[in-house]
Formats: sequence, C-alpha cells, structure tokens
Amino acid sequence: MTTTLNSIEDLKRRVPALQLIGNTPLIDVNVYENLFPRLSIQAKAEWVNPGGSIKDRAVLNMLAGIDPDVLGSRRVLDSTSGNSGIAYAMIGAALGIPVTLVIPGNASQERLRRIKAHGAEVILTDPLLGYDEAMRRAHQLAHENPDRYLLVDQYSNAANWQAHYHGTGAEIAKKGSGHFFDGYGKRAQGRVVPFTHFISGVGTGGTLTGIGLRLKDEWPDLKVVLVQPEEFPGIEGLKPLKAPGSIKPKNFHESLVDLRIDVTVDEAFEASRLLARNGLFVGQSSGANLAAARKLAQREPEARIVTVFADTGERYYSTGLWD
Repeated sequence: MTTTLNSIEDLKRRVPALQLIGNTPLIDVNVYENLFPRLSIQAKAEWVNPGGSIKDRAVLNMLAGIDPDVLGSRRVLDSTSGNSGIAYAMIGAALGIPVTLVIPGNASQERLRRIKAHGAEVILTDPLLGYDEAMRRAHQLAHENPDRYLLVDQYSNAANWQAHYHGTGAEIAKKGSGHFFDGYGKRAQGRVVPFTHFISGVGTGGTLTGIGLRLKDEWPDLKVVLVQPEEFPGIEGLKPLKAPGSIKPKNFHESLVDLRIDVTVDEAFEASRLLARNGLFVGQSSGANLAAARKLAQREPEARIVTVFADTGERYYSTGLWD
C-alpha cells in the first residue's frame, strides 16, 4: 500500500515525536575550496533526523502505508544493516508496532544498542555472508511464520524511494530553485541550474532512486553518480554491487546512473575524518560520498554537486573509524 503525503502529515500530527523527521538543512561543504575554488558541494544534513539518519524518512513512509487490519497481531519484520533498524525500532515504538530486525553480525554496537533501547527484537546473521544473508533470512522467517511476521522489505517496497522523491528530493529541488548563484551556475533555457551532479551510494536503493528521479525531473541534464564501495572490507551502509552474485535491490533504478566512482574504505574514512576536522561529525557513507565528490572534481573542477550526509558519526565509535 502506497502512503499519501496527507496520511504522513496526519500521522505526524497524531504522534508529535514524528514531526522531527524530514525538512533537514542543505549545507555548504567547503572542505576542498583550496584545491578546487570553483567547485560547489552541498549536502543534506540527514543526521539531524531523530533516529540519527536518513532512514527515518523511508521507514516512516513504509510503516504509515501498512493497513492495521493487515498487520493484525503480527510483528513488522525486515533486514537492515543498522540505520533502518534504528528507524524501525524508534518509529515502531512511537506507533505501538512490534518490530523484529535481521541484522548482519558486524553491525556497529552503537546501532545494536539503540535498536534494543527501543524494544525491538534482533536476529543476527553471519557477518561474513554480508547484507544478502540478512535479506534471505528475513524472507525465510516471513515465509515460515506468516502468522507471526509481516515482511516490509525496504529493498523492494516502493514507499521507500517515494519518501525521497516527495520528501528529500523535493526539499533539495525547492532549495535549489531559490538559490542565489555567483555566476558559476550552469544555464539551461535561461535558468540557472544549481546542481550538475547528484552523488549517492546504494544500500536499499531508495535514496539514489527517489532523489535522482526528483532532481532529473527538475533538471534533466543533471548527472546521477553512483558511489561503488569495494567488496571487502566494504563501507558500512553501502552495498557492494560489483560483487559476483550480489543481489540488486528492486528499489535501485540502475537506469538513472550516469557515472560510477569507486571508493575504498580508507578513502571514505579519510574523508569522514576531514569533515570531522571541519566540524561535521558524520558516518563513513557520508565520507564515501565526499571522496567521490573529490574524484569527480578532478575531472570537472567547476561541478555543482549535491549529496547526502546520511548519518551521525557517533554511530561508528566501535568500527575503527575514529581510532
């Protein structure tokens, strides 16, 4: 069931805690201005959502779309690398919906503790088998226990990317349309185009697809850039789609992608630490997006980039990111 925007607003009115989700700032990121003085990077500050990540938006949209009569006495079930799990646990608690989450065993302790604090049930899978094993296990549980679980499946649930089309992407487009530029902006049909590129990795595919579709609707010449993490050790929150046999999420509309940029975990960590030294404490997928922006700038030093900083850096103390 697809949620309407009106039903989301009604839900926020009834549950005040949910009013904190969305409408995040779009901030200038000037960390490379000495290297690329005509480069523009702006990022959606998604770590300010109450669950600490961009996943609050998609999960709210997916849970709001569930018919209570269909859910009945069952538990909401999904697989997650962690951030969506926090959103499920937090929003589920606010709505009185019981939640079970299947999570790879290498998820950070910070994520697992936050999830359990909200009262959600956690099932861990073999970390060496990656995200795909958690996905398979969630589907297996739903198939074997249809009276106990309702599988939401953020990897294929269209309400995921629609949350970013109508929410995150629309907010960026509105901000960009009203932005003042100093002469470096590209012009198309007499209009200043504030963004030439949108950079994003893929976890479930919802962020890249929803924002990418919305921005291409606004500016058809905008290029969508896919951040490709290495398979091992990988970048937490991003799916290594180049891995042989890797499951591509149905919410990932690959046809949107115009350019792919490889980013290693070391490059992502370095960029996250650079942001921290400039006052922005965000996670490693945000660092990966910034690292990709730098690589893009080496080819196009006057690019006007928009991206997302998906979650808070406080989620990664136990991963070695800040060691």
